[in-house]
Amino acid sequence: MKREKYEEYLRLFNARDYDALLTFFDDEFEVEFAGYRFTSRQQVRDFYDFFHAHVEEKIELQRYLADDETVCLEANVRLTCFRDLPAEAWRERGLERLPAMTAGQVIEIPQFIHYHLRNGKFRRALCAVR
Repeated sequence: MKREKYEEYLRLFNARDYDALLTFFDDEFEVEFAGYRFTSRQQVRDFYDFFHAHVEEKIELQRYLADDETVCLEANVRLTCFRDLPAEAWRERGLERLPAMTAGQVIEIPQFIHYHLRNGKFRRALCAVR
């Protein structure tokens, strides 16, 4: 995957255009982060609809390496909480390992993200905190 195409994906992510964003994913895919695994478009939408109702999330690409089957990158993820996100809200969704946040809080998370591609689309995404 060319960097320009991935940057388009990031633009859609940062704009919260989930319908367009999810066209980058294969029909069968998995996304793993923070010990959780998502395998459907609806799971991804539900997570981000909830999360982004509380937090602005921006991803800034730092390093990028890719071929036809793999994308590897380093990115900084900046979370800016504009509405309290208590631990109970995560627990209610079965995501108790994710941190509570309070309005005004800003968290920066350096990440490694590794994608496996199938026919130019994301088949598997693995996110690890540096």
